[in-house]
Amino acid sequence: MAFDVARVRGLFPALGDGWVHLDSPAGMQVPEQVATAVSTALRAPVSGPGGIFPASQRAEAIVDAARRAVADLVGADPAGVVLGTSSAVLLQRLADALGDGWLLGDEVVVSRLDHPANVSPWQRAAQRSGGTVRWAEIDIETCELPAWQYDELVSARTKVVAITAASGAVGTRPDLPKIAETAHNAGALVVVDASSAAPFMPLDIVAMGADIVAVSANAWGGPPVGALVFRDAKLLDRLPSVALEAGARGPERLELGPHPYPLLAGLVASVDYLAALDDAAVGPRRERLLASLGSMKSYQAGLLAHLINELRWSRNAMVIGDAMRRVPSLAFTVTGVKAVEAVEHLAERGVCAFADPGQNGVFSVLGVGEIGGAVRIGLAHYTNQMEVDQLIRALADIG
Repeated sequence: MAFDVARVRGLFPALGDGWVHLDSPAGMQVPEQVATAVSTALRAPVSGPGGIFPASQRAEAIVDAARRAVADLVGADPAGVVLGTSSAVLLQRLADALGDGWLLGDEVVVSRLDHPANVSPWQRAAQRSGGTVRWAEIDIETCELPAWQYDELVSARTKVVAITAASGAVGTRPDLPKIAETAHNAGALVVVDASSAAPFMPLDIVAMGADIVAVSANAWGGPPVGALVFRDAKLLDRLPSVALEAGARGPERLELGPHPYPLLAGLVASVDYLAALDDAAVGPRRERLLASLGSMKSYQAGLLAHLINELRWSRNAMVIGDAMRRVPSLAFTVTGVKAVEAVEHLAERGVCAFADPGQNGVFSVLGVGEIGGAVRIGLAHYTNQMEVDQLIRALADIG
């Protein structure tokens, strides 16, 4: 199978603006089929679930289709899929529910590699119960997250190990199966934030060793909705319910208020889009997802290798981190130039990038703020070599 980036680019009306969109860490552009699915659902009669009339049945069908789509993406049971406004909101809801039964001295383990969305909720939950937060540190040279340290961090009092499947800042992919094995041996739950990984690699909740996986659809060009996926759907009925309905069961126990049905229709369309990235992929949607994401991953590995090689040969740029396993998100500094000035220079040449001041997350550990911050970029499904070369040429003009 082959990945046809020219065909994929044709699916995105937004690319007609003439800019080089290396801004995927903030979310990819939206494919036409996703926008169409949302607008079509907005025009259709949709009501609340529970009725016997078509508009109500349509609402139930959309929710069911959304659960099945996310389940196919992660390799899980639709009965364990919780839908919500974002993965950040759902992770906070999950931490509140799990932390409700914690006692003084219980522990959670978080990492310096993670986005605050999978750190702050666990910190707050531990603080409320008088628990302890333990930190997994990164290797400051490579930005790897050594798995061996979890042997010391995880104890019999550990309730949750929160870990990212991939860093949206520096691209690092931790050794999830090894970390999960250590956590499970101590009886802890493993909560994986896969939002930055989902657009770039096939996901398998069992292979990752995750008990709960969080994803955000906007990361791969979907609408602004998220999901929590439980490996064991029975766990949901053991958690305190936040639902407005007293008799809520299963995933509805962690869902608050009415669903945004048009956005969920867009979520389904976005997963179908992922399954069709390789137009030679065949079979059920889960099989097409594995094939398409695998094909796209191979394409982007070559593109990312080219970009990193060019940056390292550049007289201006220094790439942050050197992880062996990564997704195509990366950060770099520009010699003698503050990050905000560098992205202004890039914008003048039609390249979208972000300036990170380096005060939070992984960059704060590396001391990036002391040298003017970092430039953050990310490849997308629609990125081609011409755009990467345009970035390289723009950087060469600095100074």
